[in-house]
Amino acid sequence: MQSHPNLRPAERGCSDNPFAGLRIHMIGIGGSGMRALASILMTHGATVSGSDSASGGPLERLAEQGATIAIGQRGENLPPDCDLVVYSVAIHEHNPELHAARQSGCEVVKYSQMLGRVMSRKVGIAIAGTHGKSTTAAMIAYVLHQAGKDPSFIVGATAAQLGGPSGVGQGEHFVAEACEFDRSFLNLRCRYGTILNIEEDHLDCYEGLPAIVEAFRAFAAQVPPDGVLIVNGEDRQVAAAVDSATCHIQPFGMSSTCVWRGENLSADHGQIVMDVTFAGEAFCRLIVPLAGVHNAYNALAAVGVLHHAGISPRAIASLLPTFAGTHRRMMLKAVSGGVAVVDDFAHHPTEIQATLKALREAYSPQRVVCVFQPHQHSRTRFLLKDFARSFALADEVIVPDIFFVRDSQREKDHISSADLVAQIRLHGGAAVYIDSFNEIVAYLQGDLREGDLLVTMGAGDVWKVADDVIQWLGTSRNV
Repeated sequence: MQSHPNLRPAERGCSDNPFAGLRIHMIGIGGSGMRALASILMTHGATVSGSDSASGGPLERLAEQGATIAIGQRGENLPPDCDLVVYSVAIHEHNPELHAARQSGCEVVKYSQMLGRVMSRKVGIAIAGTHGKSTTAAMIAYVLHQAGKDPSFIVGATAAQLGGPSGVGQGEHFVAEACEFDRSFLNLRCRYGTILNIEEDHLDCYEGLPAIVEAFRAFAAQVPPDGVLIVNGEDRQVAAAVDSATCHIQPFGMSSTCVWRGENLSADHGQIVMDVTFAGEAFCRLIVPLAGVHNAYNALAAVGVLHHAGISPRAIASLLPTFAGTHRRMMLKAVSGGVAVVDDFAHHPTEIQATLKALREAYSPQRVVCVFQPHQHSRTRFLLKDFARSFALADEVIVPDIFFVRDSQREKDHISSADLVAQIRLHGGAAVYIDSFNEIVAYLQGDLREGDLLVTMGAGDVWKVADDVIQWLGTSRNV
C-alpha cells in the first residue's frame, strides 16, 4: 500500500471525515486486522500511534506511513493528547496499556467497533463464516478493484495483487471479513454479505454450536431488508441462522435447490471449472482460480456478491480466474531438491482436511509431510478427536508445541501436543511430537526425499520451519 501523510486540519473529525485530525492509539497494532485498520485511518487523516509485543516488517511499514510505534505494552505509551484508543481481541483486560487508557478518560473501543465505524460510511460487504473468509473477501476486493470500482477493503491476510491486507478507495464499497470471535461481527453493518459455513470454533468464548448459530442469527438479522446475504445452501447450521432474517437470502452450492449453483464441474490437477447458474438461468462459465472444492464454494459466494455489487457476468468470468490467492493459503514457497514446500494457515480440522485434499489433487506428491502447529490449547482440547481424524490424507504429521494465545495457564495444563499425537496414532496416522522448530528442521533433513510435499500448517509462526527447510534444501542439494 502507498504511504499517505498524516493530515491535521484545524477542525478535527469534521462531518465529511470523522477521522481527520484525530489522535488514535492502537494497542496490539501488529495484528493483521489492526495494522490494516491503522493504515486506513492514516489515509483518512488520523494521527496514529500504537504498540505491540514484538517488532517486525509490518510495523516498520506502518512507521514509514507515519505511525509512531512502541515495542512492549506500558501505560506510558499512551499519548497525552489521545482522542481514541483501539485495542485488539488479543489484548487482555489486565493489560497495563489498556488500563491506562481506561483511566485516562478518553474513549476506548474494540477493533471490531472501530471497523464498524469505518465501514458505515460505505456500502458494506461483510464476509462471515467459520472458514474461507480471507480468501473470499480478497477475491471480491480484487475483482471490484480490477473492474474499476476502487473499493476500500480490509482482509485478514495479505493479497499481493491488492498491495497488502487493506486499501482505501474512492469507490462506494467497503469489503471486510466479519469474524465471529467474541461476536465481533455484530459491530459491522453491511448491505451485502455472506455466511460461508458454520461450525464449532472459538469455544473459549462460545458455550457450544447452538450459541455460535445464535450469533450468526444476530449477524443476519442486522442486514437491512433491501440487503442480500449469499449463504451456504448445503449447511444446516447456516439454514437455521438465517431462517428469520428479513433481508434477501440467496443460497449457493452445488445442489439443485441453490439460487447460485455450480454445475458440470471438472477438475485438472486440482483446478476446477464449472458452469454457474443464477435462479436456474446460465450466468457464466467460471475457472476457479485456486485449487480444491472448498475454493469452488468460496468462488460461488464471491460471484453472488459481485453480481449484487454491479459486476457483469462477463467481467466476473474474465477477472476472477486471474486472482492469485492470499498469503499463507496453500502458498507454494519453493520447489527445491525435488521437494515442494507449501505453507498454509489452516488451524481447524475442516480446514486441515480440505487443504490436504486440495494439495494431493494439485501436486500428486509421493508423500505429504505435514508440520502442524496447533493454535490455542482450548481449541485443541475441544476439537481433539476431530483434529486427529483430519490428518488422514497426510503420510506423516510432525507436531511442535501448541501456539499459546489468549488461553489461561489452567487451559494450558489441560492439553499438550503429545496428546494430539497420541490421538492421531490411535486413528491410524503416523505422527511424532517434536517440541522445537530447530529440532523439527533437523528431523526433516533426514526424512525428506524427492517427490515429497512438505506443508507447514497453522495460525502461528510455523512458517519459519518452511523457510529454514527451503534454505537447507537450497544449500545442501545445490539447487
